[in-house]
Amino acid sequence: MNNNPSIRPIPSFNANTDAETLRKAMKGFGCNNDKVVAVLCQRSNWQRQEIAKTFKTMYGKDLINDLKSELHGDFEDLILALLEPPARFDAYALHKAMAGLGTKEHVLIEVMTTRTNAQIHELKATYQQMYHRSLEQDLIGETSGHFKRLLVSLCAGGRDESNHVDPLKANHDARNLYRAGEQRLGTDESCFNAILASQNFAQLRLVFEEYQKITKHSIEKAVESEFSGDIRDGLMAVVKCIRSRPSYLAELLQNSMKGMGTRDTDLIRLVVTRAEIDLRDIREAYQRMYKTSLENTIKGDCSGAYKDGLIALVKGNY
Repeated sequence: MNNNPSIRPIPSFNANTDAETLRKAMKGFGCNNDKVVAVLCQRSNWQRQEIAKTFKTMYGKDLINDLKSELHGDFEDLILALLEPPARFDAYALHKAMAGLGTKEHVLIEVMTTRTNAQIHELKATYQQMYHRSLEQDLIGETSGHFKRLLVSLCAGGRDESNHVDPLKANHDARNLYRAGEQRLGTDESCFNAILASQNFAQLRLVFEEYQKITKHSIEKAVESEFSGDIRDGLMAVVKCIRSRPSYLAELLQNSMKGMGTRDTDLIRLVVTRAEIDLRDIREAYQRMYKTSLENTIKGDCSGAYKDGLIALVKGNY
């Protein structure tokens, strides 16, 4: 997977200077939000961690606490999200999605389908450390049926990540999927799970091509007609990710902003978690799919320092 981040570590990084800039931005009456954006939305996560450490060393104060007392609303949420190490931020998002009454399945689907094996292993360790419970147990407790099985499979973080392809096997698997779904009464969900959750993306694209040849329609159409509810949404997300992860994430960004009101938690999570991975690719996919730039949509939906921060992350720092 070639990464195409919008935010990279800046070469001329100086944690002392950045800490000082932030201290000055927060001194006196009100807070200079532009300076907060210029520093925290233009550094890599590792650099932000360094700034927080240096801030404490220089001023004997906690940067996060200081920011909390100065900022508010969506802008505060965005800045605090940027200061969390990625695995902690993911663990927090999943925990929050499962806490209390009802589960936000769309958050579980987004995080579990778009992370690499390494990210999933780190996420599980961090989740255990933060909440003293296993992520897998919580997923099992909060979901049911075939959707639960899909999440447990993804949570194993054991997907083949090579680019090895076997055309003969792809044809065989495509036929198995056809037999497990459209060709029979009822659906053998476990067959879909076994193939879609374990094989590498290049191989699965081949399986989808073979499926199209055999059935004269797309795998998406099969998933739509054979499944319903959360398992359908989960499998569709897996399929979209395999086809093109940036396009899938561009679609999620669009969903977070379309219609009345913005789902800010989703918007922040998507921009923050992808900035150092593939936000440039997502931006290109967004432009292609919606015939407008991601920045334009953000401008139309968000305002103030919150808007400036998001746009700074999307435009990037190089």
